[in-house]
Amino acid sequence: MTIAEYLEAKRLAVDQFLDQVTPPAVTPPATLHESMRYSLMAGGKRIRPILALAAAEAVGGEAPGLMAVACSLELIHTYSLIHDDLPAMDNDDFRRGKPTNHKVYGEAIAILTGDALLTMAFDWISRPDLMKGCDPARQVRLIQELAHGAGNRGMVGGQVLDIQAENRDIDLPALQSIHKHKTGMLIRAAVRMGTIAAGATDRQLDDLTGYAEDIGLAFQIADDVLNVTGTREELGKNPNTDAERGKKTYPAFYGVDGARRLADDCVERAVGRLSSFGPTADPLRDIARYITARKH
Repeated sequence: MTIAEYLEAKRLAVDQFLDQVTPPAVTPPATLHESMRYSLMAGGKRIRPILALAAAEAVGGEAPGLMAVACSLELIHTYSLIHDDLPAMDNDDFRRGKPTNHKVYGEAIAILTGDALLTMAFDWISRPDLMKGCDPARQVRLIQELAHGAGNRGMVGGQVLDIQAENRDIDLPALQSIHKHKTGMLIRAAVRMGTIAAGATDRQLDDLTGYAEDIGLAFQIADDVLNVTGTREELGKNPNTDAERGKKTYPAFYGVDGARRLADDCVERAVGRLSSFGPTADPLRDIARYITARKH
């Protein structure tokens, strides 16, 4: 199976679970659930849930509730995109080739939609029916991993640093700190949650955490490059928005070619961290390489 076939098969499985478990659009309050589904089912690569699934495969253990664990990450990611797009933050008009949530439903509903998706993520990984068979101590650990990756010391903290850095002449360590938190921590959580769900050893968890941190940086560098080089058709949103908002990026420090080389170095380092794993970790190796080869 090629990496494209693997990603597509996993994406379809994730989409099916999201569609089945997310309340139907007609569920009262209908506007809220319609808005949730509008953004959640708008497409997307589903990289974070797929990373959780692939990490569990690499460990090779049984993982009760794994799909709920994986999809909780997509709920968090989607909520963050809805809030990122708001006028008070990035003020974007398009996301995944469609009008952003607040353009369709208004700012108040968009804010509440994000709130609902965030809350539902924790509902899913604490529900007895979705997590049946999961050891309670392991389940609590998974909940804590999600909270840590998404919260004040993770993604949200990074978003705050990102806002505070706009139109400021920040240095490279400041940029690295922003993206370690804003992008990297949820990717780290995805890999760690899949690994923990499958009952990994401490050594396996350490190796896969290092892998996740490396690909998290590669992912952000690739995003920065695509923001400069991509088209609206490829990106599903307007390009060059970082420069327009006065944001420093990796191409600003290294140039486009230098940033690409840095991303490639991160990928090589990430793959090297999987040396103790056999063929079960091949999807993780291929995903690392895909991150810098993608066009959107």
